[in-house]
Amino acid sequence: MILVTGASGNVGGQVLARLLERGIPVRAMTRSPETANLPEGAEVVRGDLADPAGLEACLDGVETVFLMWPFHDAEPMAAIMDVVERHARRVVLMSSGAVQDGLPPDRHTGRVGRSHAEVERLLAASGLAWTVLRPSTFAANALWWADQIRAGDTVAGPFGAVRMAMLHEADIAAVAVCALTEDGHDQACYLLTGPQALTQVEQVHVIGQALGRPLRWRELSREAARRRFAADDSFADVLLDGYAKMLDGPSPALTKTVEMVTGSPARTFHQWVLDHAGEFAPQGVVHPC
Repeated sequence: MILVTGASGNVGGQVLARLLERGIPVRAMTRSPETANLPEGAEVVRGDLADPAGLEACLDGVETVFLMWPFHDAEPMAAIMDVVERHARRVVLMSSGAVQDGLPPDRHTGRVGRSHAEVERLLAASGLAWTVLRPSTFAANALWWADQIRAGDTVAGPFGAVRMAMLHEADIAAVAVCALTEDGHDQACYLLTGPQALTQVEQVHVIGQALGRPLRWRELSREAARRRFAADDSFADVLLDGYAKMLDGPSPALTKTVEMVTGSPARTFHQWVLDHAGEFAPQGVVHPC
């Protein structure tokens, strides 16, 4: 039995579907089973990583766990691992591409890298078999622009020159399923990237090409962008600080890890847009793709 946490999310949902296609017994954990709309065949359980004590029932009879990390810090990890260790023997963790090999958690300068490095350290110290996935920028982050694209032909945002190795969630899921179901992945840290490093300006152009619409980028100042996140200032600062660091750093390195693990090359950002074209279409308009 494999437990999939975050089963209703972009990656967790695809991991769940792929395991079911293989006929593997899978338990889907979600905070809201009534509205999760999960595929038929999964054993659906109510659970929340923020409530470690409540995980006991979710983990009963489970051998392997796909662990999504939904928190901004590593503090809950120790309590979660206490429960996981009593049941499972193997964990596949979706961490972050911000983690740097060989660098202790407290030496990471960014908040995301620091917290995920500590989560990885605690997993490695657990005594369980483990595999870590470190994805680059999720292509799904482009959905932040969906409202603007549905409303017009201009996307406004900060740091348009920042390059990102946009990664399709289907490729993360494909690697995760290999690590969950095959031997040979123990103590592996997989840095996953898409096949191209695209600036945000270029991403908008690719979206336009895929949708058959000319789209353009309008640069916002940091302060103007921060006002858009007024409801969550802490998130705004983390995001904008990360963009500023990326702008000053080198272009992201690309890997062929997706192909190495799965046998298929990573999908392009253009393909991701085609797969999600309906989410950019104005209400009531059906995209031909």
